[in-house]
Amino acid sequence: MVIKKSFFFIINLVILFVACNSNYSYKKKGYFKISLPEHVYQKFEKNEYPYSFEYPVYATVIKDSTYFDSKPENDYWINIDFPSLHARIFLSYKIIGGKATYKVKQANGLYKDSIAINKFDLMVNDAFNLTNKNDVIATSISDSLIYTPNKVSGIFFKVGGNAATAKQFFLSDTTRHFIRGALYFDTTPNADSLRPVQDFLQKDIEHMINTFTWKPIVAK
Repeated sequence: MVIKKSFFFIINLVILFVACNSNYSYKKKGYFKISLPEHVYQKFEKNEYPYSFEYPVYATVIKDSTYFDSKPENDYWINIDFPSLHARIFLSYKIIGGKATYKVKQANGLYKDSIAINKFDLMVNDAFNLTNKNDVIATSISDSLIYTPNKVSGIFFKVGGNAATAKQFFLSDTTRHFIRGALYFDTTPNADSLRPVQDFLQKDIEHMINTFTWKPIVAK
């Protein structure tokens, strides 16, 4: 009986020793699975708007009525909302050669309205500057030329890391129309958790750009 007890004690001791010295496998951090809809599109085309494009049926187009507590410079600014994905694409439209109000910072730190003319090269510089504001937290910033079958041109920006907006772009005909787009999420930026949704919406943004067309501006 003493030998039998000693035998089981030794076996248990060996098992404990092996278990304590075996390789530890940790469980990787995961995120909740997101149910993504099927890519299906509808057309945004209104007579009073100087552009048209196709956007997802699971999105809603809303007229943008405020811009940093100010009224947009024209009636053609819109937001494309994705309620189920807590995302939004801001589209700000400018007329090249048209007048615009800019916020200029004064020496006292306050901002003052300044009237200026929208010039193509300045708006392009602004688009690059707005993207480069993310360089503090961005792991990478890349840009690529856009030229669609509808002869719409522009530049697409991809910002890596936990930037507020990882997808930005602008489109223009260089003479009359200029529109800038930026994708935002209604949550704290996290590149890992947002990547599936960003990749999903990348296809929607590409479809929107590839179906984008300019129309004559209707005088009011």
